[in-house]
Amino acid sequence: MLNNLNSIIVEGNLTRDPLLKMTTNGHQVCSFSVASNRFFRQNEQTEKEVSFFDVETWSKLAETCGQTLKKGRGVRVVGRLKQDRWEDAAGKTQSRIKIVAEHVEFKPIFKKDGADATDQQEGSTIHDEEAVAEAVF
Repeated sequence: MLNNLNSIIVEGNLTRDPLLKMTTNGHQVCSFSVASNRFFRQNEQTEKEVSFFDVETWSKLAETCGQTLKKGRGVRVVGRLKQDRWEDAAGKTQSRIKIVAEHVEFKPIFKKDGADATDQQEGSTIHDEEAVAEAVF
């Protein structure tokens, strides 16, 4: 069998602090939400459209995201879309689409004067443990 193409790249800022949990099987999972802005011209005015995406990371990537990311931090997420389906208490089928991240880039944190913050001067790239980890500065 062949997999169909399922790939997404989203860049934006965290809307809340990440939530790091442990599954019953002992795997770490971290979830967070990213707001991504799109600006466009309409009737000679600049309009803004904001989209919100739920993101999930696993294992070492989850641990790193849970320890490093905070609300407002800029990220670039590379991963795949996953649709969860379940039945609610009334028996109605519900679904939700989220991003399962395989690669997360942390954007540099800047002070209000434009200088790099001292605690995290550089951005970094974190991959899931199946990929090769590398730092990007």
